[in-house]
Amino acid sequence: MRNVTLILDDGSRFSGKSFGYERPVAGEVVFNTAMTGYPESLTDPSYAGQMMTFTYPLVGNYGVPPFTFGPDTLPEFMESERIHAEAIIVSDYSPEYSHWNATESLAQWLKREHVTGITGIDTRRLTKVLREHGVMMGKIMFDDEPHKVPEAEYEGINYVDRVSCKEPVRYNEGKGKKKVLLVDCGVKANIIRCLLKRDVEVIRVPWNYDFTAMDYDGLFISNGPGDPDTCNEAVHHIRRAMGMSDRPIFGICMGNQLLAKAGGATVYKLKYGHRSHNQPVRMAGTERCFITSQNHGYAVDSRTLGADWEPLFVNMNDGSNEGIRHKSKPWFSAQFHPEAASGPTDTEFLFDEFVKLLR
Repeated sequence: MRNVTLILDDGSRFSGKSFGYERPVAGEVVFNTAMTGYPESLTDPSYAGQMMTFTYPLVGNYGVPPFTFGPDTLPEFMESERIHAEAIIVSDYSPEYSHWNATESLAQWLKREHVTGITGIDTRRLTKVLREHGVMMGKIMFDDEPHKVPEAEYEGINYVDRVSCKEPVRYNEGKGKKKVLLVDCGVKANIIRCLLKRDVEVIRVPWNYDFTAMDYDGLFISNGPGDPDTCNEAVHHIRRAMGMSDRPIFGICMGNQLLAKAGGATVYKLKYGHRSHNQPVRMAGTERCFITSQNHGYAVDSRTLGADWEPLFVNMNDGSNEGIRHKSKPWFSAQFHPEAASGPTDTEFLFDEFVKLLR
């Protein structure tokens, strides 16, 4: 295991060992407080361009499930067809794994997909630095190759364009009771699974696809990586769709932000984002609280919502927006992940609410 050093933009340095693919890499360093779920998180397209720090100290002990695909062409145990995170940073990597569904170790998977993994890092100190300073760019360098300095940018890059599908894809074609048009900004596989098991046909289109003339019963806007301000084409099409009909709209994560922008609101970057399985949210106007899975670095500014819109959910930790809804039309969204892969299933009922609205 080669010696490596993680260097943050503020000059902070962390020493560790390599256990994944041996490649210097740079990216936005973020932290995730979930105790489990590294196969789902690493394959979540929303982590594109980021180096993921797990605050839970032991990672890798249950290995990696097989990369198999179901009859619907979706991966059965992952959230996309490959790892999207630039690197994984852990305190204690477990090379020995045990799980009924595991077929390889985390290290084997990382090496196969050419993704850097480092262990022995003081992730407690790293997380404190990120909480104080906010997320920042970082570099992983190999100590015996100091001349190989990786460079990367994150701000302003349209990562959605990199992870979205390039052509329309249909699921359950001709069989579903209703048609859902899904704008793919980096959709997780379990979002599509949640729709399909509710007996709808899903038409998945690229993030900037002009879908406004297509035949569908409801519009779904997916999660995705990076800055929502790089997705103005999607906002334009969503706004046009809102002006053309009252068909139901449901957005998740990035979808929450794009729906808000289409309605005239603005978004801002959080200091260190919400990435975990344990974020408490409250449904606005009620005492109903839910534990949610989240992965986002931007949030909607609720103060900029128009008169026809209102907050739907509020984060109980920092008061930030966790969803919006239109006061008179069937349009709503959630900043968290109700598809619950691999987090708690408290809010999967939102898919039921959306499907009920389809006419």
